[in-house]
Amino acid sequence: MVKIFNKTYLCKKNKEMIKSMTGYGKSQVVLPNKNITIELKALNSKYFDFGSRNASFYKEKEPAIRALLNELLERGKIELTLTAENKSSDTSTKINTLIAEAYLKQINELKEKLGIQDDPNLMSTLLKLPDVISSPVEDIDDKEWAAIEKGLKEAALNLDKFRIEEGAVLSKDFVFRINLIQQYASEIVPYEEPRLELLKNRFKKNLESLAEENTYDSNRFEQELIYYIEKLDITEEKVRLNRHIHYFIETLNASGSNGKKLNFIAQEIGREINTIGSKANDADIQKLVVMMKDELEKIKEQLSNIL
Repeated sequence: MVKIFNKTYLCKKNKEMIKSMTGYGKSQVVLPNKNITIELKALNSKYFDFGSRNASFYKEKEPAIRALLNELLERGKIELTLTAENKSSDTSTKINTLIAEAYLKQINELKEKLGIQDDPNLMSTLLKLPDVISSPVEDIDDKEWAAIEKGLKEAALNLDKFRIEEGAVLSKDFVFRINLIQQYASEIVPYEEPRLELLKNRFKKNLESLAEENTYDSNRFEQELIYYIEKLDITEEKVRLNRHIHYFIETLNASGSNGKKLNFIAQEIGREINTIGSKANDADIQKLVVMMKDELEKIKEQLSNIL
């Protein structure tokens, strides 16, 4: 925490502060005939990017699952893994013996024709061939779907908690680094007046080296000097930089997670820092500009992970 210009920027404790885009959530759904495990993983993405690895008999529900998770998780690359474990020994998965026998007959004929010896892995290969194993599509009744929907909401809630916890850590880092930028900006002040005086003397010395003493118009010289000094003045940039920093903290502490908005504000902060650097004409100020840029880049890297 850094105190600058009688202003201390803090990270307020808000229940709806920023959230990380990455996270993990899990839930269990217990049904009379099976146990269902739901896992959700979230990574960075500008949009809602959904992918799933579901048991085949839940494929028909993917559009509904996608819509539900889009509503709950907003944005990010979301990966859903939904697995089911049967409690009973009965299974709807069957081995089609007629097709397996037909495959085996053709394989034996091919082995004899090519003179190939027996393969110890023949059975496992045979079972992987198309249509040897069939799993009839099971209809999901309303009761089972309601239980799965509840499990999805629970997993999404657990993922959201993960996002909030990670977001709180990132928020503290943002405040620390934005305060450093503000501190470096304040350290420019002592260099400004000597810098302008140095520029004035440099202009005058260069002019005198090109013309004999008292042969140039001193009034015109003063006008030109004022023009160039105004072009090199960084007061407006510093004022705008302070406003952008204040707005960044204000947005950071606002309700909800405003990752895109914070990115836009960071871009504006960068513009002002770059303009200060281009106008500086002073090694000490340039050094502070580089330090501000370094902290801003670290902020931008983390902002890509904010919802």
